[in-house]
Amino acid sequence: MPSFRFLVRVLATLLLAFAAAEACLALHTPLPWMIGPLLAVSLASIAGAPTASLTPLRNAGQWTIGTALGLYFTPQVLGLVAGIWWAIALAIAWALLLGWGFGRWLHGLHAARMPHVPPNSMRATTYFAGAIGGASEMTLLSEASGARTDLVAAAHSLRLVVVTVTIPFAMQWSGLHGLEINPSAVRQVNAGGLALLALATGVGGLAMRALGRTNPWFMGALLVAMGLTVAGQSLSAVPTWMSNAAQLVIAVSLGVRFSREFLHTAPRWLGSVALGTLGMLVLCAGAAWLLAWATGLHPATMILSTSPGGIAEMSITAKVLQLGVPVVTAFQVCRLVAVLLLVGPMYRWIYARN
Repeated sequence: MPSFRFLVRVLATLLLAFAAAEACLALHTPLPWMIGPLLAVSLASIAGAPTASLTPLRNAGQWTIGTALGLYFTPQVLGLVAGIWWAIALAIAWALLLGWGFGRWLHGLHAARMPHVPPNSMRATTYFAGAIGGASEMTLLSEASGARTDLVAAAHSLRLVVVTVTIPFAMQWSGLHGLEINPSAVRQVNAGGLALLALATGVGGLAMRALGRTNPWFMGALLVAMGLTVAGQSLSAVPTWMSNAAQLVIAVSLGVRFSREFLHTAPRWLGSVALGTLGMLVLCAGAAWLLAWATGLHPATMILSTSPGGIAEMSITAKVLQLGVPVVTAFQVCRLVAVLLLVGPMYRWIYARN
């Protein structure tokens, strides 16, 4: 059980995040319940404030978002997604190639600057730091290969923050939002139906956790809600306040990863990761326009689908900005699964002889 002092830190962090979200609402920024808390908690953590996040709250946030996204997958939408399987396959191949290229770039920059890191460890560190996958999953995979896990985790955390902040502002400033609306199959909140939906998706989350799957609360809730929607079971919509609260606690869980020591550990490493992430965003935007031309989908939807961000963050962006939620979710989920399955064997295949 967490101590009373820790719970006070969690409460204070949540209050800071809520105040930041209200400020962003007043300023009319994109994704106020995500970006405001993320920036406020990150800066407070870097400044040395005793910020804290409670894991059950983060899990509840992922559960809520997974459930809300699953309600978009009507049979018609599922048919659309199935019809562009080839584009999803191309996006997966692009992500693997881009991650490998980013890792090679990091290795070229830092191998000579970090002579204290053994060559094999440095190679694994840059490879898994460049891979476009979840921070926790890539860190665990890199540990088995002898990588510097602190550098890998730092790279993924910073990449996720850069993408989460950059893309929504770019979408808002360019006017690319509200252009492709796929409304949820269920638009009204029903108390009894919401309780049944929560129970069913909660069981899905528990099952995924028992199976040891990645992001169990998000993936379990998403799959169950998708199944119910495809079957025509319209239980209830997810209330807006729950979706907003979920965005806030997910943002807090990202923001507390940063600390004063985080910046002092390897500032050049972090600087190159930030610069490289911006470069990847530009390259992904180019790939997105090509896929948009080939599929007939809106470029903004494809930008979110191919961006090097996380599933929850990019899907939330699509939901709030009304940019093809099912397509973005399908691309991001398929990519994550493929990367988790392939990035380890790829490393052994590429560097087995070295």
